[in-house]
Amino acid sequence: MGASVEQTLSAAEIAMEHHLGLTCDPLGGQVQIPCIERNAISAVKAINAATMAMSRVSEPCISLDEIIAAMYETGKDMSAKYRETYHGSLGKIQPRKRG
Repeated sequence: MGASVEQTLSAAEIAMEHHLGLTCDPLGGQVQIPCIERNAISAVKAINAATMAMSRVSEPCISLDEIIAAMYETGKDMSAKYRETYHGSLGKIQPRKRG
């Protein structure tokens, strides 16, 4: 896309800040829902974040390093049952049989 280093860091910051606090709670022990679907949606969000960063005329309010630190803190504070353990939220639901 032809972005500068600063624009690339800004795009990563824009994309990542909207993932703070998301759980990883695979439905029925399978990573398709929500993980794989979330990744597909995130790919589109990444393109949008890059477009936004490349058209930005002001300096970002927060740095990528600050987003990464906040994400780390959020992960440490999050209950273990929401970290791909199948013990919380969607992980406790048994999906209906498809057929």
